[in-house]
Amino acid sequence: MITLELADVEIDFCTGCSGVWLDAGELEQLLGDSQNTAGLLKSFKIDTQSAEKPRKCPICLKKMQKVNVSLAESPLLLDKCAKGDGLWFDKGELQDILNTAQLDKDSKIQKLLADMFGSKRDTNPNET
Repeated sequence: MITLELADVEIDFCTGCSGVWLDAGELEQLLGDSQNTAGLLKSFKIDTQSAEKPRKCPICLKKMQKVNVSLAESPLLLDKCAKGDGLWFDKGELQDILNTAQLDKDSKIQKLLADMFGSKRDTNPNET
């Protein structure tokens, strides 16, 4: 993994799978809106039925919990360290969360992610 700076927040990016690791508190820093972020974090529900293979936390090396983010129209499945070390986003999941939970209204973070990772995002052809 390599460390990148995104909106003054250091994030860890896996060059192999294009996943993103955010240490505890970095999601809140990235979004900059504690009320909306708190709502997002409260929406996390542990999924004990997921067939998806659990990941190991890059900090504590323990198996992470699968959590559904229920703010989305169709729940998104993320990996969350059970000890609270951070969150893992598979390729595109961070963008999906921002879109579906409407936490990046001015698309500032989306634009940065697209520039950094070459991610596709909805673009306005009239945008300069």
